[in-house]
Amino acid sequence: MLKYLFSGLLVGSLVLSYSFSTPSWAATGTTTENPATPTQTQTQRLVIQMNKKDAELQDHVLANIVNLQKHFGMDNIEIELVAYGAGIWFLTDDSAYKQRIESLMLQNVVFTACGNTLDTVEAKDGKRPTLIKGVEVAQAGIARIMERQQQGWNYLSP
Repeated sequence: MLKYLFSGLLVGSLVLSYSFSTPSWAATGTTTENPATPTQTQTQRLVIQMNKKDAELQDHVLANIVNLQKHFGMDNIEIELVAYGAGIWFLTDDSAYKQRIESLMLQNVVFTACGNTLDTVEAKDGKRPTLIKGVEVAQAGIARIMERQQQGWNYLSP
């Protein structure tokens, strides 16, 4: 009789402990209130395409860059803007956004011009566009974007 009493107590305690145990999702540290996201554990990387000579679009892209830096923190995001085609004028000395671009370069935002586009403009107009000091040149802008994507960078085509 005592044997059955102890067996019953053992089974009962196992059932109770199971019903009051920590759920499996809580044991792993995963919650819906504050999930771990990649933004907390890794640097974000974004390559932005600029191939339009559209002042409103260019203004929005610069504002987006600043907003992303605020959102992720300046030390947690790398941004490169690649300009080609009609977007090349965005990165020239005559750009209406020269001061904003120079300011963002001081914050480690990389601006890259397409060498093929520069060559095309020079062949057509007889003069190579003068870029803002500090703008990098890649031989092929689209290829640069593709390389960044292959390296795991996110891509934005506004």
